[in-house]
Amino acid sequence: MTEAGTLTIDLGDRSYPIVIGPGLLAARERVDACIRARDVLVVSNQTVAPLWLAPLRAALAGRRISECILPDGEEHKTLAIVGRVLDALVEARMNRDCAVVALGGGVVGDIAGFAAACYQRGVDYVQVPTTLLAQVDSSVGGKTGVNHPGGKNLIGAFHQPVAVLSDTGTLDTLPERELRAGLAEVIKYGLIRDAGFFAWLEEHIEDLLAREPAALVYAIRLCCACKAAIVARDEHERGERALLNLGHTFGHAIEAAAGYGSWLHGEAVAVGMTMAAEMSARLGWLGRRDVGRIRALLQRAGLPPDPPRLGRARALELMRMDKKVASGRIRLVLLEAIGRATLTGDYPPAVLDSLLEDTVGKVA
Repeated sequence: MTEAGTLTIDLGDRSYPIVIGPGLLAARERVDACIRARDVLVVSNQTVAPLWLAPLRAALAGRRISECILPDGEEHKTLAIVGRVLDALVEARMNRDCAVVALGGGVVGDIAGFAAACYQRGVDYVQVPTTLLAQVDSSVGGKTGVNHPGGKNLIGAFHQPVAVLSDTGTLDTLPERELRAGLAEVIKYGLIRDAGFFAWLEEHIEDLLAREPAALVYAIRLCCACKAAIVARDEHERGERALLNLGHTFGHAIEAAAGYGSWLHGEAVAVGMTMAAEMSARLGWLGRRDVGRIRALLQRAGLPPDPPRLGRARALELMRMDKKVASGRIRLVLLEAIGRATLTGDYPPAVLDSLLEDTVGKVA
């Protein structure tokens, strides 16, 4: 089944739809339902805009449209670039009844959403994700923000979009490396909440790599449904929502240490999930067979199996800036089983030290 379908993030009067399916950018009625403002600033980047800005502009015909085209890449996810979006809003004389439309991947969505949260103390924004990672994860849930040299996503705000419009046809132009990186977040959902979905992925990972439309729509919809349910229960990440960060504490450290943009986010998360599985096994929670299944599926998806040798001390320094740290304790999302994750700081520090020495090395 590949026709468009709609899910809802249930947040009371701030609830919003997630529309998923092919050809949505060419469906004027779908675009009108998601983007209702008369005045619109479209934020995109130099890679996506030449591919998908024209059909979006056509669907928005009759409105006052301005554009802000950003450089592409994680290394540009900075406060300075957010300033460019804010400048564009001011220059276009946008008022509080405008909408910011994020056309692109997770970096564009995070920047545009953060700018929308800040401009005139908050204006509407709409996510139009064009990467697999953004369609299954970053476009949903209202996390916005930018990186800092001291850590990933340290500056930002919770600001929910008014709609998410996921045109799966945009994945046709996605580079292979970006597609594989997005699969890391897809696999994450099976690991944290749905063992049956993980087993489905073991059978269908090649269909997703081949961009088989029905498989993509199925996986995207299931991931979004899982995230929607978690966000509805824990919007501001005070508990359950932290489980969505499986692999991210390790992964964010890798991204920051290597230099933003050297590793794609999904690549770093994939390695982080392998490290989390290994630590879960060392704690006696996860069987070795399941660790092997996780590692094998990530490798079949074309994702890197091992982290760079950044050194234990550097890894710990960066991990201590993770947003899940409480009372100085690094809390990790670990696995009790495939399909059952838990957030914990209750582990012997020596186990983490040993894991890091074995994976990222004693010294850089």
